[in-house]
This record gives sequence, structure tokens and C-alpha cells, in this order.
Amino acid sequence: MADESGDPETPAFRFTDFSYTYPQGTKPALTDITLTIPQGECVLVNGTTGAGKTTFCLAAAGILCHEYEGKMDGTLSIFGRDVNGYEDMGDIGRKIGVVFDDADAQLIFTTVEEEVLSGLENRGLEPEDVQKRLEDMLAFTNLTGLRYRPPHTLSGGQKQRVSLAATLASGTECLILDEATAELDTMATESIVAILTKLKDAGKTIIVVEQKPRELESIADRVITIRDGRLAKDETAKEFFATYTDETEIPGDMVDTTAIARQGEPRVGVHNLVHSYGEAHALTGVSLDIYPGELVAIIGENGSGKTTLVKHFNGLLRPTSGTVTVCGMNAADERVTRLAQKAGLVFQNPDTMLFEDTVEKEMQFGMKNIGIDPSDAQARIKDVLTMVGLGGRSSQFPRAMSRGERQRLAIACVVAMKPDVIILDEPTTGLDPEEADRIMGILQSLSAAGHSVVMVSHDMSMVKRHAQRVIQMDSGAITSDRTRINGGAA
Repeated sequence: MADESGDPETPAFRFTDFSYTYPQGTKPALTDITLTIPQGECVLVNGTTGAGKTTFCLAAAGILCHEYEGKMDGTLSIFGRDVNGYEDMGDIGRKIGVVFDDADAQLIFTTVEEEVLSGLENRGLEPEDVQKRLEDMLAFTNLTGLRYRPPHTLSGGQKQRVSLAATLASGTECLILDEATAELDTMATESIVAILTKLKDAGKTIIVVEQKPRELESIADRVITIRDGRLAKDETAKEFFATYTDETEIPGDMVDTTAIARQGEPRVGVHNLVHSYGEAHALTGVSLDIYPGELVAIIGENGSGKTTLVKHFNGLLRPTSGTVTVCGMNAADERVTRLAQKAGLVFQNPDTMLFEDTVEKEMQFGMKNIGIDPSDAQARIKDVLTMVGLGGRSSQFPRAMSRGERQRLAIACVVAMKPDVIILDEPTTGLDPEEADRIMGILQSLSAAGHSVVMVSHDMSMVKRHAQRVIQMDSGAITSDRTRINGGAA
């Protein structure tokens, strides 16, 4: 595949002694990166949370140079042209498409079809060609049946496929994916890998940040490891996977939850819950009870109804029919602010919750909204930050923290409001195993303290190691509800 000058030997990327420091940063986020990526190569970017993987992607995409105001040293060329020689991101966008882990941030139109069309509109195509390419791209990403759905009604995995389709529609030579499969179940991840395989066969250059590298073993040519902002290792995929081992999944003996005698009243009661998005039925008669001290994992394929179910617990969604009670309150009749005092939700992407300029202000915001006395706030903030491993960080700018730290801060913001029920949507998404274990340790502590903890998750290793109860969903219904009889890991 040739570059702008027609030379297929020109690399897609060449970093030379490249360093970058964010505008508010006290040290470089990337340091002395020297690396060449040939055209047509598939490169996996490996490293722990906060190592600099996302910053590397932002650099490769030209975003650091053209959208940020930090300090950049060294050089970076993209398809044979210095990154500073591109006019703007629109110019670079003709070569490079980017799909980040936060699909919501990339979806702005009212239907799936409009999102995909947005990637075609600036390509100078004839109307009949636009229509053909639209149909091809919808089919390519298995979105034909969702073309008229509003993106905000889709599951996390479906949204990610829409973002990918819109990016691919623009016809770029290179695709950069930063944790693009982090929110996807096994089946959806396999479909994305199949798409990437076709792109690689077509000669596209692919850079992927991925915490589940085994899923991409079949297409990876090379693996680079970033540690503390430096290029720590550069090896062939064969060398990397020869020593790579997946985290062992620990099985557990479980019994049907209905066979277990319960004491007291449930914190959450769901009875014959139905929820519809227009003509589409997301929940079809769900019933369950959740008790104090339980750590419950809700699993299932994308679109099975998991997130739709838990959004009823704090009033973000209201039943089409059926009832949901939370701590004795009918969730359909209560204000969201009232329900938030009893059921706190930590969103899938912590950045949707964080907007203040210090950690302390982030935590104060939620407590103020539910009427917590300011005189009690300081001591509570200190205690909760210590609990989540962020003690002494109250004055830090949240956006400068790593993904794992931001996730812990989002949990802290909810815990500080002392809700009886804590709901988390994909709490370990995009985290390395060490950080994911740390998050799960926090959730186990909250469960042991008497909170009802409910998490939606695709991370079966974390589920099997830590959850006390596992509820499986499919097509809007519960297909299995099993509990670890000794209260340990599922």
C-alpha cells in the first residue's frame, strides 16, 4: 500500500526520540519513543493502566500535536509526512481513523445510519456510491438491523460497532483502536476481530490497545510494551504470546439462588419488569430480589438487557410495566435525586461522571446534591479516599489521573453518599489485571460492610474470582441465577 508519494516502503509511523508532556503535567507522559511501524502491520500496544498507552495513540493520531497544547520533543512522521506538516485533524483524518473506548463521545447523530453516513459525506462520492457503501458498511459491521435505532438506546458493544463503522466509512489507511473491545462480550469481540482481519488482509495499518491481547493473537504482527511512558519492549507477536498467559479463571460450586433461604427484606425488588425502546423489547418480564451484603454480577451478551435492568434501580429508566422497589420505595414514583440517596450508580466510563477541577470538588458535588451537612463532608471525603487508595490526592486534577485512578474516584464519589445499593456498569473495563483486582477488592469490602453491590460485567475472570452471585441474561430475560453457597467467589 503506497503513501502519498506512491512509495509502499514509507512507514506508516516513525517516532524518533519522541517525548510529550501534557499542559498541566509535571513529568512527560511519553519519553524518548523511537519506533517505526511499517504500512500494513498490526501492532498491539501493551502495558499497565496509566503507562502511557492512550497518550501513544493520541500522538500517533496527530491529536497531541493539533488539538493539545502540551510540550512535544523529537519528531513524528505519519505516512512519510511530519505531523506538523498536516494542516489540521481533518487533513490527518484522511489517513487515520480512531476508535476510543468511550463510544458515546463519538456518537452525535440521531440514528445509526446517520452516524455511518457522516463518515461518507466528505469523500466526494456520487449519491449511488454513497448508498452502496452505506449498505456495505452496515453489513460489514452487522448493523443493518439497527440502522434506524438511536445510538443512545444501544448496548455498549453495539455503540462500539457503530463508532467503528463510521470510522471505517471514511476510507482511512490506518485504524487506531484504544480499548475498542473493552466493553464487548466474547461474541461481539470475535465479530470485531473478524472485521479487523478483513482490514489487515486489505493492507490497512492497525494499532490496537487491548487488555485482552489473546483475542487478537491471530492478526497481530508485533507487540510493543509501554512502561512509565517509555518503550520498554518491542517484540514479535510470536515472541510475546510464547510467554503470555491468561489469568486463570477460578471455578466455584454454585446453587440456584431460589434454593437459598434469605433473612430480612430485599434492598432491591424487581417483579415482572418490562421495558421497551419503541417497538424493541429490552426487558421481557424480569423478576429478582437483591439482599444486603450481596456482591452480584450480571452477565450476558451485548444487548441482553443488563444495563437497561440496572438503570431502573436509580430511576434513570422507568418501567414500561412491572415494578421496581429500592429500599422500600417504588422507583417509578421517586425523583432520581431521592433514589440516589439509596442507590448510587457508577457509570461504565468514569469520565462521564468527572467534571470538576479537583478530586475534593468531585466528591463534594454528589454529597451536596443529596443534602449532606458540609461539616461532615471533609472527614467523609478523607475516609473514602483512603479506602479506595487515593488518600492525599484531594487537590489533584481528576483528568490527569490514570484510567484506574479515575475509576476508583468515580466509585469514591458514589460511596461518599453512603447509598445502601451500589451499582457499577463494567467497573473493570480497560483496566490491567492488577488495577482490576484492586477495584474488585474495594467492591468486596463494600459488600462485607453491608452494601448491596451490583455490577454489570463482561470480565468473566473477575466475575468468577470475586462475585458471590451471578445472574445471566439473554434477550431481555434472566436465564440463570446462581449463588456461591459459602458466600465466597463464584
